[in-house]
Amino acid sequence: MIVILLGPPGVGKGTQGVLLCEAMGLTHLSTGDLLRKARREGTPLGREAQGYMDRGELVPDSVIIGMVREALSEVEGGVVFDGFPRTVAQAEALDEVLVELGRPLDHVVLFEADDDVLVKRLSGRRSCPECGAVYNVHFNPPQVEGRCDRCGSELTHRADDRPETVQNRLEVYREQTEPLVSFYRGHAAPFATVAATRAVDDVQADLRAALEG
Repeated sequence: MIVILLGPPGVGKGTQGVLLCEAMGLTHLSTGDLLRKARREGTPLGREAQGYMDRGELVPDSVIIGMVREALSEVEGGVVFDGFPRTVAQAEALDEVLVELGRPLDHVVLFEADDDVLVKRLSGRRSCPECGAVYNVHFNPPQVEGRCDRCGSELTHRADDRPETVQNRLEVYREQTEPLVSFYRGHAAPFATVAATRAVDDVQADLRAALEG
């Protein structure tokens, strides 16, 4: 099973994706996870990506798609994409990779929430720079304040999660990523929407129902 989770920043794609993978034995893939893994292992693509990041430049699509191709080649079971693709160009490239590997896209799910909810979720978010775990001081705080439950590292409040920058992130999403909704509504893969403003368990139940439908 290949699943893509779509939605604006702060809507809960990461949380729901991890829960879904744990419940169904799937592999959770995000571009952040792929970049961290490639850099940690010192792969050719990881070194190339590091070069762009060291220069303060965005990692180009060709490198990201290369990492996705490698990851899909290594994973035999199902995969949940979280936060990827971000643009229609990336979606078209992913389609080509999936055809190349003979692995069809099975489901696309869009999580929806109002902006005021997203702003509160994002401004309260804390992330682990080591393992990528994400918490929220309002909805899902760590067991020990300021420390990651998984690895014990000190959590950070990313600059782009601060209230003054959240609105801009939502505007960028609408300009660059929201066109994916139209793209996937016209795709061969089944498309579903889930209201993401309720309790985590309720959203997860709706997500699983959408995949079974």
